Amino acid sequence: MLIFVRYPSWVIAVFVWPLLFPIMAVFSAKALAGPDEQALHVFRSLAGTSDYTGYIIVGLVLWMWLNMMLWTLGGFLRSEQMRGTLESTWLCPVSRLGVLIGATVTQLITSMANFVVMAIAARFIWGFQIVGDLRLASGLFVLSSLSVYGLRILFASLVIWFKEMNAMVQLVRGLFMVFCGLTYPLAVLPAWMRGVSRALPLTYSIEAIRAVSLSGADAAAVSSHILILSAFAIGTLTTGVLAFRYTERRMTRTGALGHY
Repeated sequence: MLIFVRYPSWVIAVFVWPLLFPIMAVFSAKALAGPDEQALHVFRSLAGTSDYTGYIIVGLVLWMWLNMMLWTLGGFLRSEQMRGTLESTWLCPVSRLGVLIGATVTQLITSMANFVVMAIAARFIWGFQIVGDLRLASGLFVLSSLSVYGLRILFASLVIWFKEMNAMVQLVRGLFMVFCGLTYPLAVLPAWMRGVSRALPLTYSIEAIRAVSLSGADAAAVSSHILILSAFAIGTLTTGVLAFRYTERRMTRTGALGHY
């Protein structure tokens, strides 16, 4: 956190980025809807809602959360490697997995600031309102975060192995952006792409939170998504922890932990 606040431009980005991020997608949707929004009936038949602004905002918020989680944890380990402090951190008598969890505290603070700014902008600039149960939507968000956190730990292990994060982050977030239907219904994708979408946890997160936030769906209506997200959370967390433990042992034996 001290490093973060040392650079004022980073603090400015926390407030500017959430404002600018949805603009292109929302204005593109307004343009495609036509002057009298005559294309909305087609969108409604595919998406189940005519609130395309809220539809886009929910997808982009969840993708931005994934994006920040991938950048911060992978960036933390890579920065420690480049500074030459990762080995000394590894020698401390604490859980290495605990070090990763602790590194998320700053990210959570900055992420919450991002979400507060985006929520205010969505409400007062775009007129977005949640019509469903806010507690259920929040619970789905927490459940989604668990599955994404497992991917995050797995991603951190890959960063230690390959000493590079930029290319991997761009690839992973690009795949989620294309296949998870951030700004468009999955129905417009070819069948094979929809099959890939169903293998990604973010797809179910976006669908469930959209159903609750925009259509007022209850827990029973999204129960299948809750079960699938729970399975993803267990699977990704288990895989991530096992991969990190293996990487930890391997790097300790080979002495490659601090290699640049």
